[in-house]
Amino acid sequence: MSEIGEGLAEIGQGTLAAQAIEPHAAGSGDGHTHESACLNCGTPLIGAHCHACGQAAHAHRSLGAFFHDLLHGVFHFEGKIWRTLPLLAWRPGKLTREYIDGRRARYISPIALFLFFVFLMFAVFHATESHEEHGGEGNLIGVGQSAQSLEAELSKLEAQRSTAVAKGEATAALDDLIEKRTETLAALQELKAENIAVSLPTGDGQGMHSDIPQIDKALGKYKANPELAAYKLQTYAYKYSWVLVPISVPFLWLLFPFSRRFHLYDHTVFVTYSLCFMTLLVIVTMLAGAGGVAWVGGVLFFVPPFHMYRQLRETYALSRFGAIWRTWLLVWFSASALLIFFILIMAQTSG
Repeated sequence: MSEIGEGLAEIGQGTLAAQAIEPHAAGSGDGHTHESACLNCGTPLIGAHCHACGQAAHAHRSLGAFFHDLLHGVFHFEGKIWRTLPLLAWRPGKLTREYIDGRRARYISPIALFLFFVFLMFAVFHATESHEEHGGEGNLIGVGQSAQSLEAELSKLEAQRSTAVAKGEATAALDDLIEKRTETLAALQELKAENIAVSLPTGDGQGMHSDIPQIDKALGKYKANPELAAYKLQTYAYKYSWVLVPISVPFLWLLFPFSRRFHLYDHTVFVTYSLCFMTLLVIVTMLAGAGGVAWVGGVLFFVPPFHMYRQLRETYALSRFGAIWRTWLLVWFSASALLIFFILIMAQTSG
């Protein structure tokens, strides 16, 4: 229950942060106009909202109204989310083009939606990770055992079997365990023979190596204190998720170099809405895994290229061929952006 409580707390926190970026989502909107002048800027009021600063004409001053505004923000976003999500999922190009062209009142801004989804993603992660942390008795080896530790364990098991045979005791259970450990050890040795580095979450850290100094340094920290390193990795990924936007925009610009029709602002809106959808896919995948339908994640793996194609074609008014080859490049660009983001995060965790 504690994980769920923390998750709900993060959802609320994310909503409040999103409201700070999407200010009109937090207004009362009930039509009360008891004040004759705006309480924020002093402008004479005409209607339910100040025409100068946009603040609601009537300010709620009760505890019930405060929690009503909070719940309204979490579950409704002034109704905008129910108009935004269908377009984001099926017609992302129309949503992106509408926002770029200034028709924004009906939709949540891309940065507010992205911020909210990031909070939601980590809230879901913390709420569901307990289902994945503990392996069952059926695991062949404990998480993080290396070939060396397996060899030591096999030696102990063989000694136990010899003792059991000398005493005339049954050895069926030990024989089965020795067979499983031997198969696992053979697989690890085969990987080693093929020069494949085996990186395990815990243990002695053997084989944890890359060709990037920053990552190697972070892996060293991970080896010294895996739990602390994993916590820092999650924390920095959470804090710096917004960096994915400026990292990705230059890659998208390469698809339309020196274009006079499309500008960096257009690409930024495109990238941010695209990241919103990809984050939503991650959320759905985690929920599906926690619900015992992990195959949903395998199906959703093929969705991003199709979504990119639809968003590219309608946002930039491309032909089918123009959208297809740009989608192919964008998939590779996205992988590159994620790699850069990963390197930056790993560099932060090694600090």
